[in-house]
Amino acid sequence: MRPSDRKYTREHEWVLEEGDEVTVGITDYASEELGDIVYLDLPEEGATVTAGESLGSIETVKAVEEIYAPVSGEISEVNAELTDAPEKVNDSPFDDGWLVKIKEASDFVELMSSDEYDGMVNG
Repeated sequence: MRPSDRKYTREHEWVLEEGDEVTVGITDYASEELGDIVYLDLPEEGATVTAGESLGSIETVKAVEEIYAPVSGEISEVNAELTDAPEKVNDSPFDDGWLVKIKEASDFVELMSSDEYDGMVNG
C-alpha cells in the first residue's frame, strides 16, 4: 500500500506537505520500473526549482531518467545519504529514500491521491 498521507504526480513522484515545506521522492512503482539505482543527480541546497521542470536525474543500470519538480520553491534539504547509498531509493522509496525538501512551496503541479495514483498505474 502506498502511503495515503502523500500526493502523487503523473511522473511518479510523491509529495508530503508539512506546512510551507514539502518532501519529495519517487514512488515504489517508479523505483521498481527503473531497476537498480546507481546514481542520483540532485540540486544543491538553496537552489530554486520550478514546478513541472527537471530538478535532477536518476541513473540506473539501464537508463537515466529525469526527476520533475512537483512544486516551485527553494531546496531546503537534500538527502545526503543517497550520495553513498542511492539504493535506499529502491529499498525504501517512501521513507529513507526521499530525495529533497522544498520550502516556500507553491505552484503545485496536478497532484493525485494514493487511490487516484493506484488507478493510473494499475488501470
